[in-house]
Amino acid sequence: MQVTKTVEETRKQIKAWKKEGKTIGLVPTMGFLHEGHASLIKKCREQNDIVVVSDFVNPTQFGPTEDLEAYPRDFERDSKLCESLGTDLIFCPEPSEMYHDPHAFVSIDTLSETLCGKTRPIHFKGVCTVVTKLFHIVAPDRAYFGQKDAQQLAIIRKMVQDLNFDIEIVGCPIVREEDGLAKSSRNTYLSDEERKAALCLSRSVKLGQEIIHAGISAEELLGKMRAVIEAEPLAKIDYVSMVDALTMQPVEKADHNVLVAMAVYIGKTRLIDNFSYEV
Repeated sequence: MQVTKTVEETRKQIKAWKKEGKTIGLVPTMGFLHEGHASLIKKCREQNDIVVVSDFVNPTQFGPTEDLEAYPRDFERDSKLCESLGTDLIFCPEPSEMYHDPHAFVSIDTLSETLCGKTRPIHFKGVCTVVTKLFHIVAPDRAYFGQKDAQQLAIIRKMVQDLNFDIEIVGCPIVREEDGLAKSSRNTYLSDEERKAALCLSRSVKLGQEIIHAGISAEELLGKMRAVIEAEPLAKIDYVSMVDALTMQPVEKADHNVLVAMAVYIGKTRLIDNFSYEV
């Protein structure tokens, strides 16, 4: 397994592989890898000749009061996991390698205005920018993203379509702990008490999945789901919403494909979860 830190050395190796006719798969990550990331790498390994993992905590997707400096990092651990899963190359640049002009950004505005975009207004602009850069550097045939970040996945799909990237975007299912909590690098922030409290998210999701088939309104569905979360003293809701699966705009009823998503603070830690409903 190779480790590269510059755009030049990464491109040089990718070009060599492409000359051999090999297909390239990319798994973009911010490091501190867990079983959720591992599931993406495994799927990438199944579908491509070459697996590239980017390991980069992207500063442009963090707001001024967010956890950029505190975000967990452990490259040695990441490297061992990647190697064990058959990764061919890890690209782990410094911010100065990725960003030269602070005014050069990519943004998919409409899809970024709801859900997480309301309280994290610069987040998806940073995501789209770094993913565009990675797509140009690695030039993958396929790229892999987790469905836990469902709004991000929808935005990336739209960006690829709008900007004519010749890349297949592969969405992979949410990976959960045995007790239901969605895997997240930020789970490490939780105390033991907060870790137990965080289960209110997956309980709310489970309830939503059970009752959405009844054809109830979004208002009634979301009210019942919020009640589960509000019963937990350590939880503070950012949002619990139902939106169109493609446009990310609010809907009143699940009479077509929708996404039901939430963001909840457990103490100071912001966690997300969701489920999709297809008609």
